[in-house]
Amino acid sequence: MEVTSSNQEALRSEGVQIHRGPPSIYQLIPKKERIGTLTRVTVGEKDENKINKTILLVGETGAGKSTMVNALFNYAVGVKFEDEVWFQIVEGSKEGSVEGEEQKSQTKSQTSDVIVYQIFGFEGQSLPFSLTIIDTPGFGSTRGFEEDISVSRRLFDLFRSEDGVHEINAVGLVMKASDNRLNGRLRYIFNSVMSLFGKDLENNIVALVTHSDGRPPENVLKALEDAKIKSSRDEMNQPVHFIFNNQQIKQRNRTEKDRQSSKYSWDFTNEDMGRLRDFLKKTKPQALKTTMEVLNERIRLEACIQNLQERIKLAELKQNEIKQTEAEYTKHEEEMKEHQDFTIEVDEVYKDRVKFKGGRWGVVFYEGAITCSVCEENCHYPGCTMAWKPGHCKVMKKGHCTVCTKKCPASNHVKENWRYEIKTRKVQKTLAGVKEKYEKNKAECESKSGLLENLKQETIKLTAKRTSVLDEAYDHVIKLEQIALNVNSGYTFNYMGFLIEKMKERGDKEKLKILEKLKIRMDKNNEGQTQWQHI
Repeated sequence: MEVTSSNQEALRSEGVQIHRGPPSIYQLIPKKERIGTLTRVTVGEKDENKINKTILLVGETGAGKSTMVNALFNYAVGVKFEDEVWFQIVEGSKEGSVEGEEQKSQTKSQTSDVIVYQIFGFEGQSLPFSLTIIDTPGFGSTRGFEEDISVSRRLFDLFRSEDGVHEINAVGLVMKASDNRLNGRLRYIFNSVMSLFGKDLENNIVALVTHSDGRPPENVLKALEDAKIKSSRDEMNQPVHFIFNNQQIKQRNRTEKDRQSSKYSWDFTNEDMGRLRDFLKKTKPQALKTTMEVLNERIRLEACIQNLQERIKLAELKQNEIKQTEAEYTKHEEEMKEHQDFTIEVDEVYKDRVKFKGGRWGVVFYEGAITCSVCEENCHYPGCTMAWKPGHCKVMKKGHCTVCTKKCPASNHVKENWRYEIKTRKVQKTLAGVKEKYEKNKAECESKSGLLENLKQETIKLTAKRTSVLDEAYDHVIKLEQIALNVNSGYTFNYMGFLIEKMKERGDKEKLKILEKLKIRMDKNNEGQTQWQHI
């Protein structure tokens, strides 16, 4: 039977037939554009007067997300089994096979590209609304934890961009029906995604079960329960879930048995597409206000930890320089007194400006580091993308930096394609040169005890600065614990060991106890996932 919808006819005429079928498979060539760090794929024209629903898909590579996107598209445009046609909005294989498409998806996932699919103009076919689908193929890719942090930043860019996504109707956890437990990789993926959102999104999270044979997905439900994944619940207090088969484009004309099997798979998939539609209709969209707070806290935590690590490195190197100066002065005290130009050699600490490869929007600098010209510190690096200038960066709060030592005004910061790097160099110093560093207490430095006391005071100041920023990092973790749907992500987990170690060194038993308790919970929830954070 020919497709009767004029809209579907237009899709066939504008697409490229890649398989004769049945079903005939058409690869669509939709409008594609880069929006900052994201790819946006659009079919049709948006009508501002019509309702739009947004669903975010996340799952392990190969779980069937690409097929799910195509299935949602075909359902939205009203394709029926009898139409003997199938449209691919996702760039798939030339043969149009499921295996080829998933293989293509796996390759694409390694680019960590967040893709936003917009489906407009088909309201009234099967859906009473237009549909936006956000795909996150980068989570759990072979590039590892750092690549997934990049995906998180790209989602953040999407949520805060003026023409991005500002509310979500559903987060779909894509799992295979055969998944009887959350392996380390899948647990890592779900924890990473859940950590992006605020607690107010819990009732919008659902399971999308792929490769189903039509029977209840007991394996998946048990896996979700065992892993204590927070999600929407049905009247039986089970995780809300929908089942789908991934054989919509399987050849149908081989035998009558094959056709009947294909029809059965199509029917139960279509039925649950209808259930998903009803869920989207009745579920209130969640504005991403709390989610934005979570993401902002994560940015500040990351920036704070990086700055703390750099300050610790700087303090340790400076303390080493002070020890060297003290030792050399004690060793050569008499020579230095008799010969003012007598030199000692020490490893002097300094900061250098190091360029890195950034990105641009035309003539506007896009990806760069926010640095403080007063403190000479990196306040946000890497990953400052959406901020066109320092004052727009999320490490700024009420016009001041939350990261640099002096909490300087945004006006003291720059955004460029360079950052500060701490280095050491061998230098020759005279007694006069050593004293010059402590000009305010020059009189005290005239004596050995006075000079050494000033060196000691300098060490105390360095330790105090480190203590202050450690408290700030602790505060960010506690804030995330209060507002995030899941703080047990690899993102936060990655910093806990470091914070606990430094809190032990400081001897703050109360804060150490809280961090260790949180770490124990993280260890339990993240069991088996650690290897995926450090690939």
